Amino acid sequence: MADNSTLVSETGRSLLADTSVLDSKIIETSKENVFPGSVLDVEEEMPQIETRVVLVQEAGKHEELLKALEEIKVPYIKTDTIEELGDSDSPEFETIFVVSNFQDSTFNNLCKADCRVIGPPVVLHCAQKGEALPFSCRPLYCASMLNLVLCFTGFRKKDELVKLVTLVHHMGGIIRRDFSSKVTHLVASSTHGDKFRIAVSLGTPIMKAEWIYKAWEKRNEIDFCAADDDFRNQFKVPPFQDCMLSFLGFSDDERANMEEMTEMQGGHYLPVGDERCTHLVVEESTVKDLPFEPLKKLYVVKQEWFWGSIQMDARAGESMYLFEKSESPGLKKSVSLLSLNTPNSNRKRRRLKETLAQLTRETDMSPFPPRKRPSAEHSLSIGSLLDISNTPESGTANGETPKSCARPSKNSTPLPLKQSARWQVAKELYQTESNYVDILTTIIQLFQVPLEKEGQLGGPILAQEEIKTIFGSIPDILDVHIKIKEDLEDLMINWTENKSIGDIILKYSKDLLKTYPPFVNFFEMSKETITRCEKQKPRFHAFLKINQAKPECGRQSLAELLIRPVQRLPSVALLLNDIKKHTAEENPDKVTLERAIESLKEVMTHINEDKRKTEAQKQFFDVVYEVDGCPANLLSSHRSLVQRLETVALGDDLCDRGEQVTLFLFNDCLEIARKRHKVIGAFKSPHGHTRPPASLKHVVLMPLSQIKKVLDIRETEDCHKAFALVVRPPTELNNKLLSFQMTTEEPPKEDWLKMLCRHVANTICKADAENLIYTADPDSVEVNTKDMDSTLSRASRAIKKTSKKVTRAFSFSKTPKRALRRALMSHSATEGRSPSSANESYIGSRLTSTSSLAGVPSPSLVSLPSIFEKRSHTLSRSTTHLI
Repeated sequence: MADNSTLVSETGRSLLADTSVLDSKIIETSKENVFPGSVLDVEEEMPQIETRVVLVQEAGKHEELLKALEEIKVPYIKTDTIEELGDSDSPEFETIFVVSNFQDSTFNNLCKADCRVIGPPVVLHCAQKGEALPFSCRPLYCASMLNLVLCFTGFRKKDELVKLVTLVHHMGGIIRRDFSSKVTHLVASSTHGDKFRIAVSLGTPIMKAEWIYKAWEKRNEIDFCAADDDFRNQFKVPPFQDCMLSFLGFSDDERANMEEMTEMQGGHYLPVGDERCTHLVVEESTVKDLPFEPLKKLYVVKQEWFWGSIQMDARAGESMYLFEKSESPGLKKSVSLLSLNTPNSNRKRRRLKETLAQLTRETDMSPFPPRKRPSAEHSLSIGSLLDISNTPESGTANGETPKSCARPSKNSTPLPLKQSARWQVAKELYQTESNYVDILTTIIQLFQVPLEKEGQLGGPILAQEEIKTIFGSIPDILDVHIKIKEDLEDLMINWTENKSIGDIILKYSKDLLKTYPPFVNFFEMSKETITRCEKQKPRFHAFLKINQAKPECGRQSLAELLIRPVQRLPSVALLLNDIKKHTAEENPDKVTLERAIESLKEVMTHINEDKRKTEAQKQFFDVVYEVDGCPANLLSSHRSLVQRLETVALGDDLCDRGEQVTLFLFNDCLEIARKRHKVIGAFKSPHGHTRPPASLKHVVLMPLSQIKKVLDIRETEDCHKAFALVVRPPTELNNKLLSFQMTTEEPPKEDWLKMLCRHVANTICKADAENLIYTADPDSVEVNTKDMDSTLSRASRAIKKTSKKVTRAFSFSKTPKRALRRALMSHSATEGRSPSSANESYIGSRLTSTSSLAGVPSPSLVSLPSIFEKRSHTLSRSTTHLI
């Protein structure tokens, strides 16, 4: 094959020879020349040879190149032809030729003369790093593959291989003919052969030839490196390249998923039985025999081979995953030994039971034993349903210590065949605790440890931040429960009725309080991270498929296993209650159990409080990310989000009429934001999490103390679900009216207004929150919702908005209409309010607002006398009262 042959270039050198051997000889020679004696002796004995750079043709016109040579203080000359340099072989100079084109005749002539040739990127790279020009026995154009050791396999065309090897040398790479651990990259044209298998086993990246070509296209980029992960991963050989896969024994949904994954990983899928198929992937739990006789070239493999190849990002060796028929002679023999034809002798039956129990203790380390028939299962208490496995531990029927955590030194202690009800429930508490510890151990050893392992084949499956988010404080929880389990085990082995179970729980209550809240509070985030990574990262999806199919998991997903800590504390509390019921009144453990139950309730209450705080903080950040331009001072430790309300603006004060407005009610302020007309791009965090673009635009953050009145606008044919706020900003002397229409059914308008007034009253330290609500007619405040949803109205709003943009630059004062509305607002807001005292106390501000209009020169004020005459009796009565 081509990869085993020696290719010779025009100069007679072997292209696949180990260039590192020549480099090492050069280094040794230089060491012998530099370090035979002192530095002074070297200077006296060895003549100084000056390095001279010759810029050939286009290289001499490169301004940046000239500056770089001046920075590294190397003399240079320019030339258009090599013939001009008659003394190029002079012993007084070490001449280095800089050539921009490595494919023209000038370059070829220099190579035939064994001249040192480099490209402009090498000079620029050395100037950037502050290094001397490198010595290379081959032409070196750039340093894109510096320190990379490549090996080739599967290439049958000699010309193609010669070209690839030459490009690698031009970019500073080293070629090895034989594959070894020193090879950093294997360039493969085929997925067969020993080199490919060794590279897979060592985790060496396996690249396509396109990787070299694309790297050569970027040869003029100074900071480019061909080994960068983002660039290299684009050209890795996919796991199923050159593979034709078929799937047997899977459900329709699972087969469709695997076929999609096959194409994503560079392979193709065919129907079962197609002669072109190279691999038949079998679901070993459902397929007992193949429906046809497979061809010799066909690999019949288990599904673990499929998911394992995706996980390590390379095609796994088929020999480890070959499918075998389940009914082997050895299995039949073992089944016959355990058949129902066993002699009825009690001695033989007891011996068989002891043998099976011994085998179980030695081999079965899983907290999820296979499900037995219902008649063989023991009854469980209600409190243990969330935590116990499908079947109890073997040996518990005879009163033995549960097997999974039994110690040989203590297991020989005999126990009576019959025990009290208190002992039975305590045994169940220990049994569920043992199972729970095994589950946590499975989570860590089967999932967390492999994900955190360094040097994974194909690189890390998940980032460290994602692993921390998924598993959280699971190791700390396991440490606490291992101690609880050991104490319970000692208690059960040395059992007496006066033994205190409550003391064990109280002993570790502070540890439970410390370890559980961080996990439970972020459990939803953990599940979301699992779901997102499984969709976005095929290797993680394959990792879960492989491990979740193992018997240790009991066919449960990682998310289902991680919910156990959330369920454990309530389950323990139920069991402790059950133990307390079977504890005599004179037993000292009665009081201790009550204290233990209270301590667990305290832990769960603390978890709930922390969870509410965490969710509140999350809501804060959701608002900040959703609202573009949201003020930073919105984030405060004492502030909490109360309610979100979707509305439509009915006025023109904050934004255009008919514009969608969202109100965020906090306990002390009101954030008002409008819908963005142009959505900006998505935000990507440093960890790679992409957030949706901000859909809202900040308008104003209003303290609740600025809200003076809340108007409940009556329902009419032309006005539905409308309300208004009378506010007075600190920068203005007059009140403003902000009117809105609710666009959602929840919450009801009445509840929303009461909620708003209650928080306003709390902010201004008033107890009469209901007195802040006023009832007003739509006409009195000029509010109308009739045309909000019409097409003509939407068109007119668009035209109005466009005209506003044009006229806004020429408007230097507030329109008379807005000023008039403020005056009418403060006058008509008292309609529907029963207390006259409040009306009289508020009239002063209304008179101030009305009198402030006297100096406003506007034709629209002609209608003011008629309005004042209509309400003259109210004004005169209030004025008399004030005087």
